[in-house]
Amino acid sequence: MVGPQLATFLIRNRAQIDARMNAQLGGAAPDPASAEAELLRRFRSCAAAALASGRPAEPALEGLRVHDRRASALLDGWIGLQQAFVARLRQSTGVRRAKGAPRATRRAVSAAIDRVADGFLALDANSAQIVDANPAAGALLGVARDALLGVDAMAFVPSARQASWWTELEAMTEGCEPRRFESTLLDNRGREIAVTCSVTRFATRERTLALVLARPL
Repeated sequence: MVGPQLATFLIRNRAQIDARMNAQLGGAAPDPASAEAELLRRFRSCAAAALASGRPAEPALEGLRVHDRRASALLDGWIGLQQAFVARLRQSTGVRRAKGAPRATRRAVSAAIDRVADGFLALDANSAQIVDANPAAGALLGVARDALLGVDAMAFVPSARQASWWTELEAMTEGCEPRRFESTLLDNRGREIAVTCSVTRFATRERTLALVLARPL
């Protein structure tokens, strides 16, 4: 398939491509109105323009506010132009990059994250937004680790269990002792996973994090 034909294919089949990607991501799929969804639309336009003309196209990135690691993970679902696009994204002065996890937090947890066999999620205790994760959490939920960043963790919790999760997060915030409980998570296909969880409080000057370890039962 030559460039112009592939460009036409990308445009004509954008809905099917998006639907397949969203199915693979499950709860981590970007909201249609989010900056990540707009990034994917601009990437598709950029890729189609490059394929149609046979020359690299300059991506339009002004005004976007995205997490570059999550953006890279989402773009991995597309074709091989994502590396150049993400590199341009990181270098662009027109892009307002979202603030990542505080450096102190990253230093404190990064050494342990990738070595832990259980699923590890660092959550903002107030919003339940996923600040960090390890590969085991990605494997447990069926989503690439970086694609989890910035996602509401409740997207992976059944509706009937969400109130109990908030209760545990609030109790953890108010106390200093780790919390332990059994619950259920949802993977990217909506399948339930019974887990036992431990939650530990980690406070910085900016916010309080809930460090969650989830082990399948």
